Amino acid sequence: MKLIVGLGNPGKEYELTRHNMGFITIDKLCDKLNIELNKNKFNGNYYQGLINNEKVIILKPHTYMNLSGECVVQFVNYFNINMEDILIIFDDMDINVGKIRIRKKGSSGHQKGMQNIIDHLKTQDIARIRVGIGKNTMNDVKDYVLSKIKQEELELINESTNNASNACIDFIKHDLDYILNNYNKKD
Repeated sequence: MKLIVGLGNPGKEYELTRHNMGFITIDKLCDKLNIELNKNKFNGNYYQGLINNEKVIILKPHTYMNLSGECVVQFVNYFNINMEDILIIFDDMDINVGKIRIRKKGSSGHQKGMQNIIDHLKTQDIARIRVGIGKNTMNDVKDYVLSKIKQEELELINESTNNASNACIDFIKHDLDYILNNYNKKD
């Protein structure tokens, strides 16, 4: 069973903020697959079913970004999901707006939601798609990641979250190496 998790913050006030790249990607993924996150468990909204003959869970934790691991670890344990079958999507300030990076493992890169997942799963060996939100242009990191996406960035954000959702579909159909080879592009 594969688990695809988009990180973000629930609620209208957080829609279209930089910190919700995971949620935006999951929304696009659901649109492309014509599915809905129609179940709730462990403080998460999710879909569970067969996609291309693969058992899949698509999840938005509703624990708020910095506590994402609390929800994810419960899904991993309850559904007995292998670490190599997990894919996490989140925002990254070290990547330019409009770009994505996919990694098999690594540190959180100071992304608190990803760090909470690493802490709860007790491993850095978790695949991730990092969606670029660009460098912090404000004094405070929290203010920056919770700020609304600028109108002039919407096209690039749409492109990157579209690419990330396509990578999720290919993760279901193929394997992680396939998406690493086909979606990681140089700036």
